[in-house]
Amino acid sequence: MNPELRTSRPTLLSLAGELGVSRQTISNVINNPAIVKPETRERVLAAIAATGYRPSAAGRALRTQRSLSIALRLYPAVDGVNGTIMDRFVHSLAVAAQHEGYRISLFAADSADDEVEVIDALHRASSIDVAVLTDTLAGDTRPAGLLAARVPFVAFGRPWGERGDSHCWVDVDGSVGTEAATMSLRADGHTHIGFLGWPAGSGVGDDRRSGWVRAVSDLPGSRSLDLGVEDGAQPGAEAAAVLLARGATALVCASDSLALGALTVFRGLRKDGRLPLVGFDDTPVARALGLSSVHQPVELAAERLIGMVADLLDGRTPHEPQQLLNPELVLRELAPFAQ
Repeated sequence: MNPELRTSRPTLLSLAGELGVSRQTISNVINNPAIVKPETRERVLAAIAATGYRPSAAGRALRTQRSLSIALRLYPAVDGVNGTIMDRFVHSLAVAAQHEGYRISLFAADSADDEVEVIDALHRASSIDVAVLTDTLAGDTRPAGLLAARVPFVAFGRPWGERGDSHCWVDVDGSVGTEAATMSLRADGHTHIGFLGWPAGSGVGDDRRSGWVRAVSDLPGSRSLDLGVEDGAQPGAEAAAVLLARGATALVCASDSLALGALTVFRGLRKDGRLPLVGFDDTPVARALGLSSVHQPVELAAERLIGMVADLLDGRTPHEPQQLLNPELVLRELAPFAQ
């Protein structure tokens, strides 16, 4: 193989010269392989695999009359803790999209209705081919709006309380994470394990609460140790004090923000460096403090969503149009400075 092909990004022209075939032959192997002789096709495919050649995104856009752009709404920062999960997701989505020859088109909107209107307008103007929805909630009107407008889309988050097969989505099974967190506290000998979550009806919060409910179903002393408050460190600290007074010896939280507040109350209950407290999202703050937390595989979610996008835009039905990923419980010992 020519050293130039190993040290610089291969092009259609350089690959054709290396193989001694025409540029049209390589294009046919990629776009219309049935008309190429089998031996030639195999030789070209082997060279493509060896060099890492990727067709020009600009050429593909011209050929398909597509923008190769994916619309994604940016939300304002919340508390500097839980927002990091979306930072990870957006970065991973951009990386996965770029790998497939797409780019992310970011925009802002004031409401769900505004988001649908912006996406529809961008699609009508051929500025985007598809949209990615995030932050799905119970009663979310965006999927129905985009389906009515005939705008292709995928979602990071399942449709809560509605049909789950109306569109493509990838989500993380929060109940699996909180169940694992609760069982780890049970393994440490706790029988009065509380849950600190959000007010009922959020979808995501209800899902995370359900894992705790399953895990304490045979623990009478835990069933009443359940509080739903607004997300944040201060509400978390106040609610944790209430649960501690009710007899909770351990606590599972729906977010790292709530766990950060609960840390100020439960700090004195640590045993052998382990704190009987688990957060959710595995944020940088949790890692720095040595706080146990549930890690969401948002990088994998982004890759799966972009795979669905590629299928939809190529006219294929994704093999698994609805996917539920399992999170991972990360147990830690509290950092010395946080004790």
